[in-house]
Amino acid sequence: MLNIPIHSKLGGFYFFYYAIVGTFMPFWSLYLADQGFNYQEIGLLSSIAIVTRFFAPFIWGWIADKSGKRMMLVRIATWMEACIWFLIFIIPNSFQSVALLMLVFSFFQNAILAQFEGVTLFWLGEKRAALYGKVRKWGSVGFIVGVFGIGALLEVIPISMLPIMLLCIAFLAFLWSFTIKEPSSAPSSQKQLEPLWPVLKRPVVASFFIIEFFLLFSHAPFYSFYSNFLSQAGFNTTIIGLLWSVGVIAEIIMFAYANLFLKHFSWRTLVTACLILTSLRWIAVGLFPNSFIAQFLAQTIHAFSFGLFHMIAMRIIFQNFNANQQGRGQALYSTMWGLGVALGSILAGKYWDILTGECIFMIAGLSLIPAFIFVACLPKVIQQN
Repeated sequence: MLNIPIHSKLGGFYFFYYAIVGTFMPFWSLYLADQGFNYQEIGLLSSIAIVTRFFAPFIWGWIADKSGKRMMLVRIATWMEACIWFLIFIIPNSFQSVALLMLVFSFFQNAILAQFEGVTLFWLGEKRAALYGKVRKWGSVGFIVGVFGIGALLEVIPISMLPIMLLCIAFLAFLWSFTIKEPSSAPSSQKQLEPLWPVLKRPVVASFFIIEFFLLFSHAPFYSFYSNFLSQAGFNTTIIGLLWSVGVIAEIIMFAYANLFLKHFSWRTLVTACLILTSLRWIAVGLFPNSFIAQFLAQTIHAFSFGLFHMIAMRIIFQNFNANQQGRGQALYSTMWGLGVALGSILAGKYWDILTGECIFMIAGLSLIPAFIFVACLPKVIQQN
């Protein structure tokens, strides 16, 4: 392990982390349905799994910036994540018990990605523009292995075994985290943290986070109910896993070539393209629920809905938040993600049976319209590294 290059170690952790996400995200709602929960309860439980992003990222970001021990926090969080999946498997699955465990799970899970993104950017240093996409793509590969592999596995074993699969992957992530040391370029413990308000008042930063909220709000029906939506349309878990994988393959391709876009187009142009394409994606999903080809093509837009947007986000955060503020900057990005998806999941679950899934997805596409107001505050000139 000691001879593995650092970018490979970083990529390995992204692989395991997103293998968990790829196992959880497409099949968690199916697991809950198998346990007897209705759509409104599934929507609430899905939002609970995200709701701690309102406050947990700031707690973890404050601890990370204060202590400088980002990888220690990642190890603690992955261990607790494994413990939660074990408890979910052995306790009776009442709404209250699952809700409580999801609350604890999401509190610790929110410590992982935001802080590990900071660790990665510090380790890559001046090479981050060239290497970040290559490292981060391994997360997408892990997602594919999780979503497609577990989808195929669930054809032969009951979905009630899902928590055990998540437990195994989380434990592997915990073990792998010990191959990565604290980055020497990252600031150590700080007695007094630098305030964030001066950064948040910058038009580019404030506008970007507002745009992120609307973008992730539109993603909520997808993250919480897309598998159920496809299942209702007659697709089996193998095809459902395949369609989720298509989106992540598109994301991998974007990570490989995002620099070409970032070198030739401004943030304003690229974010506008992401919003337009994402809106068309959700409308297409809602209009053609039974068409594999339509769903396949809609999933390819994930390259822009998430891939390119995420690459822009990392640049905005690293350019506007200094080294002593990175933990909280990444935490704010994670918080806006949680706020958008949690609110959207609650509303989608409440109105799913009333309006139908088709209408919910089309409304999700239209919900991006307010975001275009804030695009004007983004730079219209090409931003250098």
